[in-house]
Amino acid sequence: MNRPEMYRRLHAQADPWDLIVVGGGATGAGVAVDAASRGYGVLLLEQSDFGKGTSSRSTKLVHGGVRYLEQGNVSLVLEALKERGLLLENAPHLVRNLPFVVPNYDWWEAPFYGVGLKLYNLLAGKYGFGASRILSKEETLERLPTIRTEGLRGGVIYFDGQFDDSRLLINLVATACEQGATLLNYARVTGLTKDAGGAVHGVVFQDAETGGEHHASGKAVINATGPFCDHLRLTDDPAAQPIIAPSQGIHLVFPGSFLAGDSAIMVPHTSDGRVMFAIPWHGHTLVGTTDTPVSEATLEPVAQEQEVEFILQTAALYLEKKPARADVLSVFAGIRPLVRSGDAGNTAALSRGHTIRIEPSGMVTVCGGKWTTYRHMAEDCVNQAAALARLPARPCVTGSLRIHGYHPNAAEFGPLSVYGADAPAVRALAEGEPLLAAPLHPELPYTGAEVVWAVRAEMAQTVEDVLARRTRALFLNAKAAIEMAPAVASLMARELNRGRNWMTEQVRVFSETARNYL
Repeated sequence: MNRPEMYRRLHAQADPWDLIVVGGGATGAGVAVDAASRGYGVLLLEQSDFGKGTSSRSTKLVHGGVRYLEQGNVSLVLEALKERGLLLENAPHLVRNLPFVVPNYDWWEAPFYGVGLKLYNLLAGKYGFGASRILSKEETLERLPTIRTEGLRGGVIYFDGQFDDSRLLINLVATACEQGATLLNYARVTGLTKDAGGAVHGVVFQDAETGGEHHASGKAVINATGPFCDHLRLTDDPAAQPIIAPSQGIHLVFPGSFLAGDSAIMVPHTSDGRVMFAIPWHGHTLVGTTDTPVSEATLEPVAQEQEVEFILQTAALYLEKKPARADVLSVFAGIRPLVRSGDAGNTAALSRGHTIRIEPSGMVTVCGGKWTTYRHMAEDCVNQAAALARLPARPCVTGSLRIHGYHPNAAEFGPLSVYGADAPAVRALAEGEPLLAAPLHPELPYTGAEVVWAVRAEMAQTVEDVLARRTRALFLNAKAAIEMAPAVASLMARELNRGRNWMTEQVRVFSETARNYL
């Protein structure tokens, strides 16, 4: 999968595309997989890199949403629990079962949360990940040896899903490609083309690498740009009323020692009314998230210092070793594409359900939702868009479609397990090449072979693509990622036939971005 091949597909397309998808995050990639696997002709365009926005900045959970159950949104929980089960079946190399413990410090917490989590597990039905139960104090400490012991009475354990978000996103892009879709990153849509009656029938986009402008016509255009969907809606109709109430969530990453063991902590109620998680992830401890309304969505949101302090203070209530600002290896922020309803200032109360709109021009907008339900969102969207475009009716097949890299025993590949079935090919790149076999930094497992693979097979174009999304270096340890940047730039330059000036500029731009993660 590479950009030259994608452009060959683009130029070979003489007829209008069945569907043009704008947006290369979870929703857009999901739509591309769904539509292409039905046999429709699909073009997907992403303004930056695949997953640059929200889809690489999640809490790394594939879950039903315990908080949504408490809010009474049973239908969303049922949908998400089913999708969680399907994801584990279709992408076992990226999704795993993770035990969560709700620590109890008051007498009423064990029976209260115990009943709620029994219901949560009951709703999962055949897609359940494991039975919940009440834990003694000793069992809780065995699961969470670094938890605060003062006042601890016990806990409740339940099971949910964990994944690597941007790795799944890249695998979805690869799956769509294998199904026949054409997908381009760094292809920013700059305009919409319309017929005499005002109906949208195509897009204008610019290749960020060459600056060249391209036109593509399609029977339907799908706006799947997440928190940026109002931008394209305003391009379509300058009088359109915003439908997104953007909310920022941040996460802090600490050394793995802060959460020894293989269980996560779930805090059902923080002082701002949110759920907070502390999760083992790639040998580190990830803690989040906040919910802060913001005026507009940006591609590179920056954590506010009060958000950082809030997470530090909340984590200190539950961890024996109180985390300090100096312990933070990386802090990252993401924007939730919440759909406005009622009091948009209280974003924690807005629904995580998805919305599909048919704009007056005929453009289809799909927004809202969450990572776990991306497949169901895509199915709904393609059903609507296919009917609108009068495409031949074809059933959705993604419920049982294996995602690229599928491997039932990927753990056997060790640090390369996230590549699933591609792991042997990645490993083969390093054979006989010590430069590609050695880790690029002593504190992280990533090697030069992964950089080469990212360029050759996963459409990585920049140092940030490799260090933030093809590997997770920036999200795990920002300082180490900055130190890795020159070596990554050198390897990429060799693959992309770039010069020293390109390398220098790539390191400068990446380092500037990465400083916001420190």
